[in-house]
Amino acid sequence: MAERGDIDRVREATDIVELISEVTRVRKSGRTYMAICPFHEEKTPSMSVDRAKGLYHCFGCGKGGDVFAFVQETRGVNFAEALDMLASKAGITLVRDPAEAAKRGRRDAAVEGLRRSVEVYHQRLKKSPDAGAARAYLRSRGYDGDLIDHWKLGFAGTDWDTLSKNLRSAGMSDKALVDAGLARRGRHGLYDFFRGRLMFPIHDLRGDPIGFGGRKIDEVDRSQTNNPDAKYVNSPDSPVYQKSRVLFGLDRARQTMGDDAPAVVVEGYTDVIAMHQAGVDTAVATCGTALGDGHFDLLRRFTERVVLAFDSDEAGSKAALRSDDLESPFRLDLDLRVAVMPDGLDPADLFQDGRGDELAKAVKVARPLLEHRIESEVSKHDLTGPEGRARALHAAAEQVRRIDDPIARREYARFVARLVGVELGTAEEAIGMSRRTRPESAAQSDALVDRAEAELFRLVLENPEGIDVVATDFADERLRAALGQLADAPPGTQRDVSTISDPGLQSMARRIAMDSTPLPSWAEWKVRLQKRRLETEIDELEARLAGLEQGSEAHSETLRRLIALQQERRSLGQ
Repeated sequence: MAERGDIDRVREATDIVELISEVTRVRKSGRTYMAICPFHEEKTPSMSVDRAKGLYHCFGCGKGGDVFAFVQETRGVNFAEALDMLASKAGITLVRDPAEAAKRGRRDAAVEGLRRSVEVYHQRLKKSPDAGAARAYLRSRGYDGDLIDHWKLGFAGTDWDTLSKNLRSAGMSDKALVDAGLARRGRHGLYDFFRGRLMFPIHDLRGDPIGFGGRKIDEVDRSQTNNPDAKYVNSPDSPVYQKSRVLFGLDRARQTMGDDAPAVVVEGYTDVIAMHQAGVDTAVATCGTALGDGHFDLLRRFTERVVLAFDSDEAGSKAALRSDDLESPFRLDLDLRVAVMPDGLDPADLFQDGRGDELAKAVKVARPLLEHRIESEVSKHDLTGPEGRARALHAAAEQVRRIDDPIARREYARFVARLVGVELGTAEEAIGMSRRTRPESAAQSDALVDRAEAELFRLVLENPEGIDVVATDFADERLRAALGQLADAPPGTQRDVSTISDPGLQSMARRIAMDSTPLPSWAEWKVRLQKRRLETEIDELEARLAGLEQGSEAHSETLRRLIALQQERRSLGQ
């Protein structure tokens, strides 16, 4: 990671108004600026931009942060990548610590090895005699030369160390090959991780190759392949590749994702290619692992709508249903839907059969995940008789009961009532609508912050010379927690709300920081704070005094202390 001083230099050198103006329309409004928010549809500007503080906040959708957050959100990159982009733009050379520089050099060497291996595999698929079966398979699937070139498909040779020898002769080190997941160390030296497989290169968001998916080719001698019984073998986790945070095709698909083009998650590499051929160019796939939070975090950078497009066979349907907890659309803040492929065919088979138009249609009519799950449960029961309806109602209620969002639960109670054919009250009774919902955390609560406490927190952010505020000076638990997560800053320099790790607390702190109401001086607030501290201690002593025996030493000592504090409070008032 770059040094804190470099991060601050880049932030100070970047004009947030100019940065946001590159993406959306910005106009001056008093001391600050207002912009059309690029993260949700709107006609009237609701994003406030404060040039002096270097912050933005949308009062419509809640997105906000500093210059780094804006680049991360709009470009789909992580913090380090955003820092590099803005440093380059500002002409600033970052100073990295030796450990970070070594780690970055290790990654660069691994990526270079992967980049060369993509070309080696690709050329081998096109020209090598031992790739004949792979070429025949692709022809049978309707893949022509242009499509193979477009996706840079390749073939891993059947010998034990074909790729390793090739890359070592080109100057790649053994360590880089192992780091890249291309080779492993055995008793007799390096051997190739992939052998005898059709290769699908996997790229990160920047377009750098980071791994491969290798498909078994049935006609290839099984003794010449690694893990011959597995249909697909994927790169092992490495310094450049973590399968829980990688989606095949996202480097291409992200360019067209948005409000009108949801992300479409399919099961395999050939399904992604088929979807793109059919015009659904927002299709992606996991790489040999279940769909999880890390994948949703990636997709949320580019769209709030995600369609799970699985086969309609039993395995595919189960995958769609277990892809995440039932309440995930609310926990993940995503519009999560399911598109079931017709006739038990996967997207690749449908496209090969000339039914590509059905792929786009299935995505277009995708149903909300919760509806899909409930309908699946209800369909197992006979609704023509009272016993069947009762069993169906209990099965559906079990699913709805897991939804903690009260509004969503109420709407799904109506949905279940219509689906099963019972009165709304009966459905609500089965669901148990009176049950208490899970309380929101302080970070999630939208309750207003007390104005005086918000003002004091703004002073903490302004960080004037001599300020002395501690967490216990705030009655609001959210402000206490936010203060605990704020990084220190030199006196007289503004404290950075982006150092608050909790997203909800950071959003609250950013809203407070964006308030343009004039602040009193710290000297004025210091007196008010002394009064607040005295009143808090007085309240505590009065409560303690009530529980002590009159005439006891503890009672007398507490009473003396209480009287002294009351006199001090009166003197402050004067």
